[in-house]
Amino acid sequence: MKEAGAPDRRLAGALAPGEAVLWTGRPRGGLRLRPSDLFLVPFSLLWCGFIAFWEWMAFARNSPLFFKLWGIPFLLVGVYLLFGRYFVDALLRGRTRYAITSSRVLLVSGALLPRVDSLSLRNLPMISLRERADGSGDIVLGSPSPFAAVALPGWPGFREFTPPTLDSIPEVRRVHGILLQAQGAAG
Repeated sequence: MKEAGAPDRRLAGALAPGEAVLWTGRPRGGLRLRPSDLFLVPFSLLWCGFIAFWEWMAFARNSPLFFKLWGIPFLLVGVYLLFGRYFVDALLRGRTRYAITSSRVLLVSGALLPRVDSLSLRNLPMISLRERADGSGDIVLGSPSPFAAVALPGWPGFREFTPPTLDSIPEVRRVHGILLQAQGAAG
C-alpha cells in the first residue's frame, strides 16, 4: 500500500491532468477463502460427485457417445467451482490497483483487457467497511445485490452483481478514513 505519490503505470494512465493522488493500493495476493465458500465448497463437491457418477455410469453401461460427452462441460464447470475459481480470483486481484484521488475513486482491473471503474467522490453511494481481525478488509462502494454472496470471480456476467469494492486491502480502517476525508473535501 502506498500513500500519495507516483502511482504505478496501470493507474497513471487513468488519472486526469492535475488530479491529486491521496492513496494508492492493491488487494492482498495469493489464494483467499471467502464467506461464500461455506456454500460453494459443499455445492461444488456435490456437483462434481454427481457428474463423476454420471460419467462413470455412461462409460460403464456403454451408453451412446452423446451421453458420454454430455457430462464433460459440466465436469469442467465443477472443476472450476472446486479449484479454478481460487486461481482466477488470485490472478484478478494480482492485476488490480486502487487509487483515491482528490475527486474520485479509481479501480483498475482485468486480466486480459484493462477495465477502469471511476466513481466520483461527490456521488458515491453507500460506503461500507468490512474489517477483519488482522486489520485488513474491504470497502464496498454501493449496495450489493442478493446474488453478490455467491458471485464467482472471473465468471462471465457475475461482476455486475457486485458493487465496486476496494477488496482485501491492508489497514482498511485508515484507508476508509482517507476516503471519507476526500469525500468531505470534494463535497
